[in-house]
Amino acid sequence: MIVVESLTKIYPVAVKQPGLKGTIKHFFNRTYREVKAVQNVSFQIEPGEIVGFLGPNGAGKTTTLKMLTGLIHPSSGTVKVAGYFPYRRQSKFLQKMSLVMGQKQQLLWDLPALDSLRINAAVYNISEQEFARRLNELSEMLSLQEKLNRPVRKLSLGERMKAELLAALIHHPQVLFLDEPTLGLDVNAQAAVRDFLKEYNHRYQATILLTSHYMADITALCKRVMLIHQGNLIYDGLLEDLLDRFAPLRQVKVELAKTVPESQLARYGEIEANEGAEVSFLVSREGLTNTISKILADLPVVDLSISDPPIEEVIGRLFSQGKV
Repeated sequence: MIVVESLTKIYPVAVKQPGLKGTIKHFFNRTYREVKAVQNVSFQIEPGEIVGFLGPNGAGKTTTLKMLTGLIHPSSGTVKVAGYFPYRRQSKFLQKMSLVMGQKQQLLWDLPALDSLRINAAVYNISEQEFARRLNELSEMLSLQEKLNRPVRKLSLGERMKAELLAALIHHPQVLFLDEPTLGLDVNAQAAVRDFLKEYNHRYQATILLTSHYMADITALCKRVMLIHQGNLIYDGLLEDLLDRFAPLRQVKVELAKTVPESQLARYGEIEANEGAEVSFLVSREGLTNTISKILADLPVVDLSISDPPIEEVIGRLFSQGKV
């Protein structure tokens, strides 16, 4: 569904020296430097896949999405989405895809959301009967039936985001690009958007490329992730494999009936935290079973829990290294 080969985007940025002298020189003789926003990125996404696209601010995520949707022209490389070259902006291509950006809106602020949806239906030549059917189906999935007649400015942030999704999907696109769709939403609204996207993908086999700084979005929706850093794609594979490879330790939290000397505790693994009767160990995945058996046999355990390190820590560490 999406084929990207050696995709590159370079922006020329004017360089100006400070002060009046620098301004005058800049006016008559401008010099430029190149900013490589995206460099030699290649990947393929199959129909029906949901793929997470991760990277720190300024890594090139949004620039890549804009090239995939045809908003900007690549400096070099090739892009094909649903069999079309996006930068040509052909009408048949535009009917097959949609872009939702969490920090942008397409709904008219002072009008009811339903009015904007009718405009979208007219743009995509959707008949009145088909529009009513799709509207009923999508609004039910999003729990928006009673909210569409309100002015957009009177909707909550979560309701506005749902309405934005409805507007983006009224023409049933095959490919959906999502740039921070849960930005600023509360926990319940985030969960509702995730549930909807999962159901929409299951029902229509839509291909979804998702960027998000909320790792809960990624873990709930994406088996596969791509990591971009300073314009370079540094990882493309299963999220599970990434965690297995770069989070080799498990966190074991133990509540003890009494305090045990730290010298005795050290034999069970690296002590992450020791607060008397509550101790946290870091234990290798390979030795986890054996270590848990020893802890239960040797120590006065009241309660024990095992967890993975937070995925945010794993991803953050990879971005700080800049490589995989």
